[in-house]
Amino acid sequence: MLPLGYFRRRAFSTANGVAFLTFMSLLGSLFMITQLFQLGLGNSPLQAGVRILVWTGMPLAVAPLAGALADRFGNRPFMLGGLALQAAGLGLLAWQVEPGVDYQRLVLPLIVAGIGISMVFPTVANAVTSSVPPADAGVAAGVNNALRELGGVFGIAVAAAVFSRYGGYGSAERFVDGCGPALWVSAGVAAVGALVAALAPARTPAQGHDVRRSGARGTEASNAGTGG
Repeated sequence: MLPLGYFRRRAFSTANGVAFLTFMSLLGSLFMITQLFQLGLGNSPLQAGVRILVWTGMPLAVAPLAGALADRFGNRPFMLGGLALQAAGLGLLAWQVEPGVDYQRLVLPLIVAGIGISMVFPTVANAVTSSVPPADAGVAAGVNNALRELGGVFGIAVAAAVFSRYGGYGSAERFVDGCGPALWVSAGVAAVGALVAALAPARTPAQGHDVRRSGARGTEASNAGTGG
């Protein structure tokens, strides 16, 4: 369904790499933070969800603005800046995590990380679909969605492995011992994503010819030259 030649396009490959690493960082950290608020800080599931809204609710306010500005300035600055903020926010969060930490100390890191992911969401989707001819935009979006989900699977698996190496569920203190390193890893993944975003082209217009059509024309020319 998807011409593999699209992966040779820097805009297409970097955007998909950014999507994979964004969701690897996002879901890996979300997996740990939801447990941190409940097991480490003693909140109920409802209380934890409300407190995390300063992070997960950011896309409602920031993503539309980022998408509109990206149309003017290009996708790369927002993918790069967003992942840098995600890395910074998660790093600050990991640094603050300790037994009995006050919620107010976690608000700013969560907001910073939330602004970061809000900048990436609309721009990475736009970068992927604009890097291929319009006829293949749906297929390209499907590839991007698949890599996002795969990134989330890897993110949770890696975060859980790091957590189990350094901590456990025996007590709040043991949980925090493992949660901090897991969040540092998620921050590092976001930083790698920022490096990938830096490799993206400044603009990602779809190239003029379709890989399928160019391949078909090449076949027709070959057949004509051989009398086929």
